[in-house]
Amino acid sequence: MATSSEKAIIVSHPLINSIPPELAARFDPAYLEYYNKYSAGRLATHQIPIESYRADPAKYTTVYGRQRIDQGNLIITEQQCPVEGGSITIRIFQPEAAEKAPGPRPVYINFHGGGWVFGGLATDFDLCKRLALETGCVCFDVDYRLAPEYKFPIPLDDCWAGFQWVRDHKDEFNIDVNRIAIGGASAGGHLSAVVAHFCRDAGIPLAFQVLAVPVCDLHVFTPEGALRPDQPYESYREMYYTQPLPAERMAYFHNKFLGDPRPASLDDDWKVSPIKAPNFKDLAPAIVITAEMDPLRDEGEAYGKKMNEAGSKAEIIRVPGVPHVFMQMDDFLEGGKLFNKLVIKALNEAFATK
Repeated sequence: MATSSEKAIIVSHPLINSIPPELAARFDPAYLEYYNKYSAGRLATHQIPIESYRADPAKYTTVYGRQRIDQGNLIITEQQCPVEGGSITIRIFQPEAAEKAPGPRPVYINFHGGGWVFGGLATDFDLCKRLALETGCVCFDVDYRLAPEYKFPIPLDDCWAGFQWVRDHKDEFNIDVNRIAIGGASAGGHLSAVVAHFCRDAGIPLAFQVLAVPVCDLHVFTPEGALRPDQPYESYREMYYTQPLPAERMAYFHNKFLGDPRPASLDDDWKVSPIKAPNFKDLAPAIVITAEMDPLRDEGEAYGKKMNEAGSKAEIIRVPGVPHVFMQMDDFLEGGKLFNKLVIKALNEAFATK
């Protein structure tokens, strides 16, 4: 049998979940290196059956880049918060014992990200330690229940219950209920934004909001989870195939959180999309931090703009060259280090003025 003198044919395809070449050059090179080493070519969590993920999260979760923080003198405990149908865990980070504090202490209540589907108390463990150590606040991390097992509005209801639980335990933790800040990233930013509206409507004082890469508009999707062609945010078109939060992953979160299809009763619910809230006046001041390479970039900035137009104060900061999850990569990303500095400075200023 004669062989051909022609070279063998090579047909190659990009690795699954790789960063598109047209976007790669815009990312911080440090992120590009880490992503290509640890994430490209591997299935993302939304591409794993949820039953398999719940059975063994460590098997499917890729984690890198979070700077570890020593506990130091922090007192870290957990308590149960009653919620409808059960209870949730709240982890408490105290700089010192309540009885040793010179006076009532400020508070930061954290709602973790993860698309309302993933995440937990491990997500922001080091961030909560950092904030308690560097601001002197008592930090409460709320382990709200997750979709799809607990769809909207249960995660939101849990966060509101957790917020009220903290206030109800003011004497136990020696805290100042006039100096409570809330915050979170991504889904946690969504939950924080809605809770801030609840506080304003109920006349409950709230000192500050940290809204990091917040989800502000889930109505960019049709009830079935397709991105609407008339949705108003250029960043969704520009970053449709970005990583690690492409539009496909956001559609997955939409469907798991709200239902597939989304019930018609939620089509006009502002609590699903806080950018559609009827009133932006008299909200607690906020820092809104967005990521350049994130499809959620424009809606977060639009949310901050609506706050400012209504007379509520929002400082809007876009971090260049970074992905959606940049704050979790503060060990090697300059943008992650900047995030820590911005949040600590904003909280210290908010706590000092109340």
